[in-house]
Amino acid sequence: MRNHEPKAIHLRLRSQITMHHTPHTTQGMSTSTDGLPVRHLFEVPIHALSLPEVLKVVDDAIHCRQRMLIGVVNAAKMVNMRRDSQLAKAVLSADLVLADGMAVVWACRLLGRRLPERIAGIDLMEHLLEHCQDHGHRVYCLGATQEVLMEAVREMRRRYPGIQIVGQHHGYFSSDEEPQVIAEIAACRPDVLFVAMSSPRKEDLLARWADRMNVPVCHGVGGSFDVWAGKVKRAPRLWQRMGMEWLYRVIQEPRRMLRRYVETNAIFCWMVLHEAVRQLACRWR
Repeated sequence: MRNHEPKAIHLRLRSQITMHHTPHTTQGMSTSTDGLPVRHLFEVPIHALSLPEVLKVVDDAIHCRQRMLIGVVNAAKMVNMRRDSQLAKAVLSADLVLADGMAVVWACRLLGRRLPERIAGIDLMEHLLEHCQDHGHRVYCLGATQEVLMEAVREMRRRYPGIQIVGQHHGYFSSDEEPQVIAEIAACRPDVLFVAMSSPRKEDLLARWADRMNVPVCHGVGGSFDVWAGKVKRAPRLWQRMGMEWLYRVIQEPRRMLRRYVETNAIFCWMVLHEAVRQLACRWR
């Protein structure tokens, strides 16, 4: 969260979270300005929070009506952030950055910057939906095709019958139509906004319009609506725990995903190796 937020929420978060995390000053580990523990990987600050802690941060942001822009990073995005300055700027503008991929968790562990757990974007979305149902928070869904969006919303309402989905809009609108879509979202006054678009579009959209929408919690969820609509299957839990969810996606969509994942995973491994060697060299000096 940004410095424009009231001190009250900062103090609550410090007392509730730092009791479980001792602030670090060693290489790659620090405490952010709002008192949350952070691990740095390739100069990207990743918040070292467990899922319950993230939900608590979200709840406080909604209660105070303060912006909480959630970003997630995986191996592919970390690589693409080095190629795309706009993507990097958008991700770094997020108030909370979480490790979406196991490769990021393993890399941090290898480099001595341990994260509590992987928090996949779609898993966080599921817990947020349940949290919104239990606490009466309002939800808006943005993204995907109209058909996929309708099926996804129908499934959300089936699984969480008490959920308040106050609005929805497909993701196939032009830049000229953006102000109208943003105004519609703001008029619905949701507490949580899910944006199901691919990178870097979702990060760019949220970075440019988050303040205008005045939605406390904005979470980019990529292709999650396709999963909710039953168009794409998630990898089995064992594959997820092994960090092989990317391979499951390649098997499902080889033409679209094979080159992307093979290339970015190879580059990410090289980046981690280079950082490990650099870190080791620094210790020997």
